[in-house]
Amino acid sequence: MPAGLLLAQGGSGASADRIEGCYEGGHSGEVFRVRVSRQKDGTYTAQIFWVERDRDEHGRKILDPKNPDHSLRKVPCDRIVLFAGARYNASGKCWEGVKIYDPTRGLRAKMTAHFEADGRLAVRGTLLGFSETVHWKRIDCK
Repeated sequence: MPAGLLLAQGGSGASADRIEGCYEGGHSGEVFRVRVSRQKDGTYTAQIFWVERDRDEHGRKILDPKNPDHSLRKVPCDRIVLFAGARYNASGKCWEGVKIYDPTRGLRAKMTAHFEADGRLAVRGTLLGFSETVHWKRIDCK
């Protein structure tokens, strides 16, 4: 199978795997850290592993009360999966094909992600014709 086709299907390759790693980002006043990892099927998943404000005023871990999937509302804020199943599009040099979850609003939007010239990962969500891009800066995984 040609390498380009393998990459377009989300297969292994240096370009596709470039997204793997840890990032720090912010959205709606929240600062968080995310780990993006490659799955056995060649897709990519992003899961939060740290949130600056992870406890409420009573010292309890903040959960995910706005999640439209009621079974996920008890997930701690520092364990939320933002997207799963993203595939690399070699011709577009981007990751796509999934929805990204915005826990601050409880919404899921069509996602695309690509690297900017300065090395930041631009993550764009689009819902009903409206789009928003946030930038994640690569950090060391700890």
